[in-house]
Amino acid sequence: MAELRLGPLLRYADGSSATVWVETSRPCAAEVRGSEGARGESRTFQIAGHHYALVEVSGLTPGTTQSYEVLLDGAQVWPLPDSPFPPSVIRTPVPEDTVRVAFGSCRWAAPPDGGHDPVGPDALDTLAARIAADPAGERPDVLLLLGDQVYADEVSEDTRRWLAARRDLSEPPGSEVADYEEYTRLYYESWLDPEVRWLLSTVPSCMIFDDHDVIDDWNTSAAWLADMRATPWWRERLLSGLMSYWVHQHLGNLTPAELAADPLYAAVRETPDGTDELRSFACKADADPASVRWSYRRDFGRVRLLMIDTRAARVLDEDSRAMIHPGEAEWLRAQMADGRGDYDHLLIGTSLPWLLPHLVHDAEAWDAALCRGERGERWARFGERLRRAADLEHWAAFPASFEELAEALREAGSGPGAPATVCVLSGDVHHAYVAEPTWPGGGGPDARVVQLTCSPVHNSIPRYIRLGFRFGWSAAARALGRRIAGHGGVPRPGVDWRRTGGPWFGNQLMTLVLRGRSATLRLEQARPEKGGGARLRTVVESELSS
Repeated sequence: MAELRLGPLLRYADGSSATVWVETSRPCAAEVRGSEGARGESRTFQIAGHHYALVEVSGLTPGTTQSYEVLLDGAQVWPLPDSPFPPSVIRTPVPEDTVRVAFGSCRWAAPPDGGHDPVGPDALDTLAARIAADPAGERPDVLLLLGDQVYADEVSEDTRRWLAARRDLSEPPGSEVADYEEYTRLYYESWLDPEVRWLLSTVPSCMIFDDHDVIDDWNTSAAWLADMRATPWWRERLLSGLMSYWVHQHLGNLTPAELAADPLYAAVRETPDGTDELRSFACKADADPASVRWSYRRDFGRVRLLMIDTRAARVLDEDSRAMIHPGEAEWLRAQMADGRGDYDHLLIGTSLPWLLPHLVHDAEAWDAALCRGERGERWARFGERLRRAADLEHWAAFPASFEELAEALREAGSGPGAPATVCVLSGDVHHAYVAEPTWPGGGGPDARVVQLTCSPVHNSIPRYIRLGFRFGWSAAARALGRRIAGHGGVPRPGVDWRRTGGPWFGNQLMTLVLRGRSATLRLEQARPEKGGGARLRTVVESELSS
């Protein structure tokens, strides 16, 4: 009898259809049945001895909510017996609805069985508890997970013991994951957390990777990549990371129409074992990043989300360094222009913030100039060491891409049909803040443009990060940054910006409430309660437009 190993995850939902992802213990027919007649069924496909299905559910009606169950070969496997949670539901929007978008990044798996948590309450666990306590109350229409959904290079003690029972940890890569099977362990640990499992079964989600989904500093530079490719264990690590990401995260990002047109998805479903097909795809993605697009678009009524891959789509050659390659940049602009006037809010999801504290921005731009050789070979070697040690790899470290994104955002927010807001949603930096750009000479867009950064969902926030980022936003730090940039001959950026909220530190989530052309921002932090448990407490709530 087939069993449910992981999931269900409710990934896509529109007014008439949805997709539900599952992993099963053996080949079978996976079926989703809604309480009001919605239904979908799909055979599992096999990757590296694991069995998965992405079930397209049809027969939904806009503006309705119906509970659902999952069956494998006709036997019900979800909801779980004696589940303490309400039924999982599929809620279908209508175009004029309010859209609530919650987002964050960087989640270590919470300790099992409610054990002691050294980094404090998990914001996703806490959100799940709030929704479960009031199923008819407010909940996100979509949850955006902006990177580091799993940590391939920082495993828990439980996973380390599991790895040690499998292989010799004295051999590289030691207690980091090495292959596809070990990546699946990370997803089990993270997504079998009871609260998170239920949350992902009832709130649609969109995801994108960041570095820790593969390894810290992934694709930070051409020199870094050359060093890694000379390491015996790297190729299997990377290919397994891309394969597991495609299965667990990327497939669910796609619409039913995109899935139907995807040749790789068709290939892995048509063969008894799709491992070779998927591995060939990963090899191609490694050899020619421009041949694969991990970025994607989702429309939620009159809200457009463009999720950008800022890891695998990089151009690393120092003479043409770019955060996203030219084809990706062209795609981004085309999606901004498509149906102009059909959306009131434009959301740009990028795991790495576009606007940083000025000191950090200038330090990254200076380091990029050093690595290009602006101060000679000796400084270039120093710049490369510093880039890796200090994680100097955000948009500021790709100066041409920083300016190109600024221009693309200005264009998207200007002229007839411009949206009310253009919001850049990011994570990575283990704190939250709001920053707003201004363009010189009054040449800014009509829309309000904001950088909204929220991180972590569940991770540590060392004291030096708190102190460093608080100082980084100060006037003194800004002056220091300009002196540093001057050493590398770095010109001033084409836009200026100021911090208008934060910095805030803690395990946290941001939520955008988008209604017509109005937008409200809310930041909530997971905080322990005196009597036990935790709750999300609102730290700030403000209007972005009206």
